[in-house]
This record gives sequence, structure tokens and C-alpha cells, in this order.
Amino acid sequence: MDSTASTPQTPPTPTVPLSVTDQQNTALLEDTLTLLNAGIPDSPDGHGLNEIERWQEVLRATERTGLAKIIQELNTLQEQLTASDTKPHALAETLATLGAETTKVADEVSDDYSGPLTQLGKLLIKMGSSLSR
Repeated sequence: MDSTASTPQTPPTPTVPLSVTDQQNTALLEDTLTLLNAGIPDSPDGHGLNEIERWQEVLRATERTGLAKIIQELNTLQEQLTASDTKPHALAETLATLGAETTKVADEVSDDYSGPLTQLGKLLIKMGSSLSR
């Protein structure tokens, strides 16, 4: 290789916001409900962490206001799930808060997402309750 050749660089991350369609939102919501309806995900498989990352990206890309608390709690949940010393009670609190915030958003929307978001909120609260026992 020529010593004057430029060094390959990692391309910069594009600053164009992620565009998420209604169909993609619906698919993500359905995937998450399917995952949680099967019970608390087994942490070694990483599927739950993948869902959290998907939600983080979608929520950051949305133009809806009032989602900052959910994004913050998703970040906390991700940290808790990857830490080796997380107490079940702390995880339960995060899930309960996520459930309550999700239910609050469900009450504010007037489209086809209200029902599934309410169901998601209830599932998160139920999971939190089962962990706090």
C-alpha cells in the first residue's frame, strides 16, 4: 500500500433522523407484546435487550412529546439488565414505572395504538409485581 494513501475511516453516523412508519410501530408493539406475554424473558438469550434497543431508537425518532420519562426508564432498565448486581426490587420498580408511563401515553393517544399500549403497560406492571415478590 502506498504510504500517501489515505487511511480508511469509519463513515460518520448519519444525522438524518430515523423514519418510522405506522407499520413498523405496529410490528414493534406486536413483537414486544408477544415477547412479554410469554413471561419474563430469559436474560441469557438477549432478546429482551434487543427489544429495549429497538424501543429506544423508535422513541428517540418520534416527534411525540412526553416520552422523555419512558426513554429514561428504558435506559435504566437496559443498565439494570446488563449489570451483575441488580436487585429484583430495583428492576421491579423500573418495570412498574415503565408500565405506568406507557399507560399514561396510551390514555393520551386517540388512534389504534391505545389498546395495545394499555396492554403493554399492564404487562410491564404485572412483571414488576411478580419480581417484587
